[in-house]
Amino acid sequence: MTLDHSRFGEIRHDWTLCEARALLALPFADLMFHAQSVHRRNFDPNAVQVSTLLSIKTGGCPEDCAYCPQSVRHDAGLEREELLAVQEVLDRARRAKESGATRFCMGAAYRSPKDRDLAVVVEMVKGVRAMGLESCATLGMLTPQQALTLRDAGLDYYNHNLDSSEEFYGKVITTRTYQDRLDTLEAVRNAGINVCCGGILGMGENGDDRAGLLMTLANLPEHPGSVPINQLVQVEGTPLEGTAELDPFDFIRVIAAARIMMPRSHVRLSAGREAMSEQTQALCFLAGANSIFYGEKLLTTGNPDVELDRALFARLGVRPEEPCHRA
Repeated sequence: MTLDHSRFGEIRHDWTLCEARALLALPFADLMFHAQSVHRRNFDPNAVQVSTLLSIKTGGCPEDCAYCPQSVRHDAGLEREELLAVQEVLDRARRAKESGATRFCMGAAYRSPKDRDLAVVVEMVKGVRAMGLESCATLGMLTPQQALTLRDAGLDYYNHNLDSSEEFYGKVITTRTYQDRLDTLEAVRNAGINVCCGGILGMGENGDDRAGLLMTLANLPEHPGSVPINQLVQVEGTPLEGTAELDPFDFIRVIAAARIMMPRSHVRLSAGREAMSEQTQALCFLAGANSIFYGEKLLTTGNPDVELDRALFARLGVRPEEPCHRA
């Protein structure tokens, strides 16, 4: 089909699968040009939002997500850890800020948090905010009341990924429906918390699945404030171990299409960066990625070292973006 390039950069919620598919199929140079053009109209092209992610409760999750070593259903050799103490989390947040992070994300391996655990997370959120950092949490499914509790604590962002297209989803996860995820996103939006929502590439999905994921994200009632694009990190003992490697150009194309379809969202390079070359990361920034996770670990998997990231930023002339709290 013929795409209407004059509409690139519009805030739209009516994307079709055919449009998303055609966008991903554009000649690479054309796609990069359009993505960079949209990016420059909405963001400083040389500023990247920097987040650090800490696992505050590791392992023991009852879900069966095929990519995740934290599931009790997979023998990935991960040692289970209970919810961290508030002060330990705040000490880690302080070190993250000293290393240059502007957002601190707290991840817990829950299907959904118990209210007594949420009360502890609330104190973590308040402490992170008091340091001048943006706060983010990912705790699994939330009820509307739990979302309101986090809002009242001052939470800036809540992460809850769709992971894939709805059509591919059942091949990866069976213990939580796609609608469950959409319901949590609705609760977060209704509470007035910024949504952080994206997906994972390289799980064996095809091009239509990637187009479908982007279409669903762009057609949400509001575009997510942050759109993390993850590349599968294959972990021994998980069902997706041995999946065919993703072509880096396919990954870059998704970054570029996400930038065009969600022009004012932060598009984040998330899991899998450790395996990416500097050249691939640079092309992702050129395609419109303007957020990264920063630090040596991302929940339970590796991430490029802080000093390597600083060196890459210096070579590219990139600087960290200043934090902007939710009002």
